Amino acid sequence: MKYRRILIKLSGESLAGDKKVGIDFDGVLEICQEIKEILDLGIEVGIVVGGGNFWRGRSNKQMDRCTSDYIGMLGTTMNALAIGDAFFANWL
Repeated sequence: MKYRRILIKLSGESLAGDKKVGIDFDGVLEICQEIKEILDLGIEVGIVVGGGNFWRGRSNKQMDRCTSDYIGMLGTTMNALAIGDAFFANWL
């Protein structure tokens, strides 16, 4: 094997699937199944997840930048919880 560890970046949009917003849980399960196949090869996997399926920056100039960033972090957290649930509920 060429690599023992890899890092995967999952965009929030990839977790939304055709819906474009929110979470498509069937799609998340498919993504996690593919990641599990990599894990089964003995490769360590790090996952970075985005939150663009829930929030895309300030919607107007009056919104505080920090508040907007915090909302984006919540979207990222929701996606991470969905991915974790898909792994723990189905394979680990």
